[in-house]
Amino acid sequence: MTDIAWISTAISNARPQAMGALLRYFRDLDAAEEAFQDACLRALKNWPKNGPPRDPAAWLIFVGRNSGIDAVRKRAKQAPMPEEDQVSDLEDAESDMAERLDGAHYRDDILRLLFICCHPDLPATQQIAVALRIVSGLTVKQIARAFLVGESAMEQRITRAKARIADAGVPFETPGAVERSERLAAVAAMVYLIFNEGYSSNGGEAPARAPLCEEAIRLARLLLRLFQQEPEIMGLTALLLLQHARAPARFDENGEIVLLEDQDRSLWSRKMIDEGLALVDKALRHRKPGPYQVQAAIAALHARAATAEDTDWTEIDLLYGLLEQMQPSPVVTLNRAVAVSKVRGPEAALAMIEPLEERLSGYFHFFGLKGGLLMQLGRNEEARVAFDRAIALANTAAEAAHIRMHIDRLIKESAEKSSLQKTR
Repeated sequence: MTDIAWISTAISNARPQAMGALLRYFRDLDAAEEAFQDACLRALKNWPKNGPPRDPAAWLIFVGRNSGIDAVRKRAKQAPMPEEDQVSDLEDAESDMAERLDGAHYRDDILRLLFICCHPDLPATQQIAVALRIVSGLTVKQIARAFLVGESAMEQRITRAKARIADAGVPFETPGAVERSERLAAVAAMVYLIFNEGYSSNGGEAPARAPLCEEAIRLARLLLRLFQQEPEIMGLTALLLLQHARAPARFDENGEIVLLEDQDRSLWSRKMIDEGLALVDKALRHRKPGPYQVQAAIAALHARAATAEDTDWTEIDLLYGLLEQMQPSPVVTLNRAVAVSKVRGPEAALAMIEPLEERLSGYFHFFGLKGGLLMQLGRNEEARVAFDRAIALANTAAEAAHIRMHIDRLIKESAEKSSLQKTR
């Protein structure tokens, strides 16, 4: 129980609780991070000799807080005497630890920490980067690799984000019930963004960016432990699990996209699927549907289908209809059109998406779906135009290769048709 691997896992699991509490004490991200790092170094030195503490998070908070206070005192010797109210604050920071380690305090500390990372003044990419650095403890090098940017560029991005947080004067008070609910929604959205950053990679990037998906799932599980009766957090966690369960089958050996209907379902992670399905069922029993639950229910229908032909597209169409009411969006309608094409045919689906073209004129998936529907209807020239537009908008080489496959099929069919006419 004292080997380095166990210690690393214990520190990683305790990090959000410890960082949240230290942030509350010092009200400064850099100071909290320095205190936590010092506590980790002491843990690596002491735990192998003395055995693991009963509560690693409490140990790290206690040691980190004392280390941080020592650092404040050392700086104070080289600075003018502080104002009286600052001295009083320092005494408060040194008060007995008994006031802080109940579950509710942990919950508010972690939620505050996560909320600070997803501050609305920050762009989404900076929110994600700061959360992965401060909450998850990923190194700058790991984050840069996942975002496919240079290490120095990522360091600058995180530094700028932390400076904006410091300048924003974010309040550190314990959030009330209404504020907690608002914060939870913002944090859930940030976790979802982290997952999508990893999930939207192409085949060649997938190994480097998979840790983003795994970290998002870890954060979602953390939220679920803090808010065990919140059905939307159950839905979010289930959605991420069910999506990530398909990761081994999403790309072929050449790194090209494999569509859901063509994936080898034996490669899907049964363990993740079972956990996700259990959470979906539990969430829906609360009868308080939300967008994450609906998306998870859609993913669950795909997961429950033994083959692509077994998919309940009628139910998926109904669920997307419900999602359209909750979160009206042309992208949701586009996704629903896929289900409509399976239930009512490509013509009905095409009629559904054509009014969206102006709003989705820069969206790769719109033209990919439009080209596919036109091809099913035998309107090959129009399909070729849509596919060409999709290639121009492709975000990854895998997306472009997938569309070229359709174009090659059109060329082949056109050549076969021309050859047949000549023989006649």
